[in-house]
Amino acid sequence: MNAMLETSELPAVFDGVKLAAVAAVLYVIVRCLNLKSPTAPPDLYFQDSGLSRFLLKSCPLLTKEYIPPLIWGKSGHIQTALYGKMGRVRSPHPYGHRKFITMSDGATSTFDLFEPLAEHCIGGDITMAICPGIANHSEKQYIRTFVDYAQKNGYRCAVLNHLGALPNIELTSPRMFTYGCTWEFGAMVNYIKKTYPLTQLVVVGFSLGGNIVCKYLGETQANQEKVLCCVSVCQGYSALRAQETFMQWDQCRRFYNFLMADNMKKIILSHRQALFGDHVRKPQSLEDSDLSRLYTATSLMQIDDNVMRKFHGYNSLKEYYEEESCMRYLHRIYVPLMLVNAADDPLVHESLLTIPKSLSEKRENVMFVLPLHGGHLGFFEGSVLFPEPLTWMDKLVVEYANAICQWERNKSQCSDTELVEADLE
Repeated sequence: MNAMLETSELPAVFDGVKLAAVAAVLYVIVRCLNLKSPTAPPDLYFQDSGLSRFLLKSCPLLTKEYIPPLIWGKSGHIQTALYGKMGRVRSPHPYGHRKFITMSDGATSTFDLFEPLAEHCIGGDITMAICPGIANHSEKQYIRTFVDYAQKNGYRCAVLNHLGALPNIELTSPRMFTYGCTWEFGAMVNYIKKTYPLTQLVVVGFSLGGNIVCKYLGETQANQEKVLCCVSVCQGYSALRAQETFMQWDQCRRFYNFLMADNMKKIILSHRQALFGDHVRKPQSLEDSDLSRLYTATSLMQIDDNVMRKFHGYNSLKEYYEEESCMRYLHRIYVPLMLVNAADDPLVHESLLTIPKSLSEKRENVMFVLPLHGGHLGFFEGSVLFPEPLTWMDKLVVEYANAICQWERNKSQCSDTELVEADLE
């Protein structure tokens, strides 16, 4: 009798275990996918001014909910992984012309130029000068998607190809792109100003590119001539402050660090002969032993210390990060500046976001936009599972640029009216 009771109780026990297992799995899924996180408009940090009020009225995306795909879009890791793996969905193939510029040290810089496909909303000649993320170029899918959308909104686009990033372009000097070198970007901008003397510029930078464009504008007042505005997306602002967070396992940053370091090693080693060959006139501080240390590097910091800083003769990693970060140049930017980060970006630690927050509290020309979701350069939108081809980021940058163009035209028309009235008096 007892045996019969025990066997009848066993299925109930097994059912309980199954239920507990299912509940545990569901709990893990909900936590990992962050499904309980709400959707909301981005947090905005700015000073009340005529410009900020105009932007809030002219840019609906600033005050609307950003709605990522329901199943996975609230996970910063999945958004980042999808950006890293596939870039974008159904990416277009805009047609452009590749330009080559020989730099003073013999390096060959390249950028791709794409003409507008429609008339701009204010009818003017506007060029977007675009700087991609680390080791990226004009052929990356997220860049192609953005360029195609910008072209259809009446913008000419010039996209810098980071020195050494294109696999089919050989290095012609013992140097490649670094965290904050603005030489190639400056050469591209100067080419645009000379070739299109009537054009006005919208400067856009993604991730590392955001650091470069902000540093470029802040280096000298002359660099801001003919610039209508600047947009920086998903940058970290201070490499010196970021290096410690990049070695932490929190939000898997150490793992991302390893993956990016591995990619950088492959790019550097693909240019081994141009950088380390016997015939090469290398920087004095760059030695053959640095190549062997490169093979064993597992972090970007090790690569920067052993190789990258030496391209420009920095004496230490600290000096390299301090000099090449845009943080010390941001307060010198006087054109309208929009800084965009995602709160769930696994690469940019939340402590770094105090930099744009503080800046936006002091400068009327700065607006800091912080959506809850988006990851690192993800910002996918969609209803349930499948994302849309255009991202929230693509639409926001163009919407902001359109608003600034309209703002500048309105200011110009007001000035013309005042001049006419003054003449009548």
